[in-house]
This record gives sequence, structure tokens and C-alpha cells, in this order.
Amino acid sequence: ARTWLIPDSRLTLDPEKRARQKAGTSSKGTRVMRYAGLFSICLGSFFILSACNDGAMSDAEVERALKDVNVIDESNLNDVMLTVADPNEAVNYFQNTAAQNPNRIDLKRGLAMSLVRARKPALAAQAWRDVLAHPESTSEDRVEYADALIRANEWEKAEAELDQIPPTHETFKRYRLEAMVADSNREWQKADSFYEIAVSLTTKPSGTLNNWGYSKLTRGDYAAAEKLFAEALTYDASLFTAKNNLVLARAAQRKYDLPVVAMTQVERAELIYTAALSAIKQGDINTGKSLLSDAIATHPQHFDAAVRSLEALENQA
Repeated sequence: ARTWLIPDSRLTLDPEKRARQKAGTSSKGTRVMRYAGLFSICLGSFFILSACNDGAMSDAEVERALKDVNVIDESNLNDVMLTVADPNEAVNYFQNTAAQNPNRIDLKRGLAMSLVRARKPALAAQAWRDVLAHPESTSEDRVEYADALIRANEWEKAEAELDQIPPTHETFKRYRLEAMVADSNREWQKADSFYEIAVSLTTKPSGTLNNWGYSKLTRGDYAAAEKLFAEALTYDASLFTAKNNLVLARAAQRKYDLPVVAMTQVERAELIYTAALSAIKQGDINTGKSLLSDAIATHPQHFDAAVRSLEALENQA
């Protein structure tokens, strides 16, 4: 092991310089404290490497040890990029990193996920196709590929990919996508079966219950749709889409009063407006007018859409 001698500049300063240095200590206190931490880190790293050297650790072993640390740091950065980072910045990051490490499937996945977050489904589908070409790809990668294809409006291709997934791969996302594809094909019995399985495989089924309810709504099964929307809100009371759909399902049965669910003042006005439009569409004009007036009075600000709808009705009369 080598012995390093670090010269102490204090031993070489003349008295006049030492006095000037002492006078300037208070003004530089912040800078000294800032560098103290960095010096401690560097010194600690030095002793670690010295210990490795004492144990006759080769240069290759040292390089591997440092590489392991870099992998940990990179893994943390990857997680940040996939969650809180700007989607387009994440795309650039994974594109550059994957280009430097073309054999790493985790970087390929990161790029594909980032493209989905950046709302670029066609490019995301291409990226997931690259992932599937990797020898370490899994059935879950194929599920993600199918998801990207659906986002890109490639329903037939998505269905073909889902058909290749073995039945033993039972995940929430797989069956949610199966239900959506069955819905698009108007295969209602299959859709109901897949929705039911998907709901059983997650602790947060609000979005899937809402989708299932909307499927029932489009089929004209309004009572079943109402039940599913209400159930969705028991899991997520803030899901406004489910609240709006619930009002639509009730209005289709000529139940124009609002359901008993949590809502803000603005949401109440918007939901009354939805009920009003549904009433007008079904020929209940007077009820629709009354509801429009109620929506305008309920909204804490000027409700332009409701005002214009009411004026249009009154002008027709």
C-alpha cells in the first residue's frame, strides 16, 4: 500500500499571510462548511480504495465495484424518469441511455413507458415491439404492447397480441384490455366476463367499473350501468367521469334528480347541466329548462354553456 503525504499549507505561511487568512475566516465560513462535507466524502472514498489496494484488489475489480454503484444510482434515476419527470425529458433520457446500452431490456422498457406517458402511442407501440424482440421479454411486455396498440387505435393488432398470451398469465391489466377489445367487437358476454375478472384482480377497480358501466350504458342496460357507476364511486369518490355517467344512466331512466354522492359546488352545477341536456334530448323540454336554470343558479361563477343552452330553448319557443 502507498503512503500519501498531504502538505499542510498552514506550516508554510508567513505570519502576515496567516493573519490575513485568520481575518478572512468569518467571511468564508459558509464556503468552508460547504467544502468540508465534500472533503469528508473524498477522504472516505480514498481510505476505501486504499483498503482495497491493501487487499491487492485489481484495477478490474475496482472498476466493477464502481460500476455497481453507478447501476444503483442509474436505477434510482430511471425510477424518477418513469414517475415524476417530464415525459418528454424521460423519452430523451431513455433514448440516449438505450442507444449507449443497446442490449439492456430495462432501458428499452423505460423508453416504451415514457412514450406512453408522453402520449405518443404509435411510437410507444414500436418501442414495445423492440422490447418483445429481446430474448428476455415476458408476457407482461406483450400486455403493454397490446395496451400501446389500443391507444394507437390498432384494435385488431391488439387483439392478436392478447391472443398470444398464455392463459396462465392472469393480471388485472391483461383482463382489462381483453374486456375493452371484447367491447369494441360488441361481444358483450365476453366483455362482462373479462370485466368481472379484472375487477377481482385489483384493489383499485374504480376506473374499470366505470368502463364496465359505460359499456352497459351503450347497450341500453341503464339500471346495470347505474349500479356499476355507483360502485365505482365507492372506491374513488373523486372520479367525476363516473359521477357524470351516473347522472346519464339515471336520466336515461327519467330520474333527473342528482344521486347522493360527494360533489363540489361546481360539480353539482355541471351534473345538473348534464341531467338538463338528457331531459331535453328525451323530449322533456320543460324539465330541461328548469334544470338549466338550476344549473346557472348553482354555479359559483358564470355558467356560459348553460346560459347559451337556455337562451336557445327560449328563442325556439
